[in-house]
Amino acid sequence: MVEVKAKIDLKMYIDGEWKDAENQETRPVVNPANGEVIAYAPEGTVEDARAAIYAARKAFEAGVWSGLSAQERASYLLKIADKIDEYAEELTRLETMDNGKPLREAGFDMGDAAACFRYYAGLITKPDGQTYHVADPMQAMVVREPVGVCGLIVPWNYPLLMSVWKIAPALAAGNTIVFKPSEVTPVTPKKLFEIFEEVGLPKGAANMVMGAGPVVGNEIASHPEVDMVSFTGGTKTGKHIMRTAADTMKKVSLELGGKSPNIIFADADFEVAVDYALFGIFSGSGQVCSAGSRILVEERIYDQFVARFVERAKQIKVGPGNDPATEMGPLVSQQHMEKVLHYIELGKQEGATIACGGNRIVGNGLENGYFVEPTVFVDVKQEMRIVQEEIFGPVVVIQKFKDEEEAVKLANGTVYGLAGGVFSTDGAKALRVIKKLRAGITWINSYHPTYNEAPWGGYKQSGIGRSLGTFGLEEFQEIKQININLQVEPIGWFEN
Repeated sequence: MVEVKAKIDLKMYIDGEWKDAENQETRPVVNPANGEVIAYAPEGTVEDARAAIYAARKAFEAGVWSGLSAQERASYLLKIADKIDEYAEELTRLETMDNGKPLREAGFDMGDAAACFRYYAGLITKPDGQTYHVADPMQAMVVREPVGVCGLIVPWNYPLLMSVWKIAPALAAGNTIVFKPSEVTPVTPKKLFEIFEEVGLPKGAANMVMGAGPVVGNEIASHPEVDMVSFTGGTKTGKHIMRTAADTMKKVSLELGGKSPNIIFADADFEVAVDYALFGIFSGSGQVCSAGSRILVEERIYDQFVARFVERAKQIKVGPGNDPATEMGPLVSQQHMEKVLHYIELGKQEGATIACGGNRIVGNGLENGYFVEPTVFVDVKQEMRIVQEEIFGPVVVIQKFKDEEEAVKLANGTVYGLAGGVFSTDGAKALRVIKKLRAGITWINSYHPTYNEAPWGGYKQSGIGRSLGTFGLEEFQEIKQININLQVEPIGWFEN
């Protein structure tokens, strides 16, 4: 790779300084709407990762961040939130250019990111810990402390928001961090670290290393000076990180893949169910870990549902994210587009029927971008790969079920357990079914809304641990038991 002057200046942030890669190599960052290079990112090395890890360790041991009071840390987080609001328009534009998502989606993400920092700023100043009444003369208590140096590795589908979901609670708890953005979408994370510098975050508290997962990410997961690794991304990579982290017994938090069911009963409000089902799979171009990529429809309304769903899917306006009329943007990269198109071909080979879509979009000036039509498969079987495997694109399978028992069986019939939805006007039935789903994030008569206050994570091979809410803060804390002797005198256990 050759270093080239880019439109957007990207550098890593280590120990309070902006740096190029140790070997001066770079990687092109591409706008997925038109294939144009918008920046060149440093291609970080193992040495760069180690420099960031050592800076974070030094800062943690020195207490420049962990030694601050909760109120002091909260004041920094609130300043960061204010700056995100101040730069919201710029961040939104950069996010759309970097990731491809429509401006309105990117704008919502910026608001959520600011709110996340404010949420954890408030949470860390609230009472925590416990005291115990034990036998005299002892007094016992439990306190929460930072884990230490936390390695944070995030995906490309929510470049800024997913970063904040990890960074905000990790910093709130008093940890120092080594952060790796996706090599595909490093633009808005870099802007976030500019904000950290602007508000005066202590040097070494937050460090960012760009580069490839097998190089930088692997070093973060394996290095003995990293106390915890938190990763969001594919299940295959998550398994590798878990194995790697085991050598040093790191604390591990993994938010991985999904193949989430969206169950539509015949008694559901029909148009509401169709509307949310469309939103559940085609928002974010289907590049959402919790996407409702399997729609299970009761047989009495199956044909009617498919007809209406397909009718509306064909009307979705696909285009560049910076076009206000766009409802669904491109896929993030050519490589990922090719993966999604490969799954579509697999579906055909397996015998499923395409009810709509299935092709790359190349007309109307979109030929240089990575656009795929909203795609619907019917006539599918549970064992098909398009039913079992995460595609992570605008591709949905619609299955038929006859009763509650079959709906639950089909819904739970994959290795994943991230999310799920149920649509029914029978409240008791909806709750009965939702409680039987082996999934960590669920909705009734809704799909996709998320909240900083609520835990995010899944069952089975969808991960370990939870983000957001009080649970997300606890992921980045250790629990310490303290026992205090109130009567200081010899115990007399031994006679001599």
